[in-house]
Amino acid sequence: MPRPPKCRFIETMPQVTYFKPRGVPMTELEEVILAVDGLEALRLVEIEGLDQDQAAERMNVSRQTLGRILSAARQSIARAVVLGQALRIDGGNYVIRSGKCRRDSEGPARN
Repeated sequence: MPRPPKCRFIETMPQVTYFKPRGVPMTELEEVILAVDGLEALRLVEIEGLDQDQAAERMNVSRQTLGRILSAARQSIARAVVLGQALRIDGGNYVIRSGKCRRDSEGPARN
């Protein structure tokens, strides 16, 4: 039996959790999910300009794990933009600094 995934630290929950192409009704859109921890990894590397070692340390994961998180996040965003799909930010294994770990199988995070 594999061990449970390690919780990843994020600093804050995103204020906006949904993006969609303008002028296309929701009923006509497919949806791509971007995990909350993926958004945090992108924020640390692309917005704050941290290198992957620094970002991995901030998120409490290995550099290799951060690389996988970034790859999945970039793929989700690329699919949404290139294919004109909606992007929903939701899910993942994360904890908001000093909070309780939130896993996909549990309910919302409790702080």
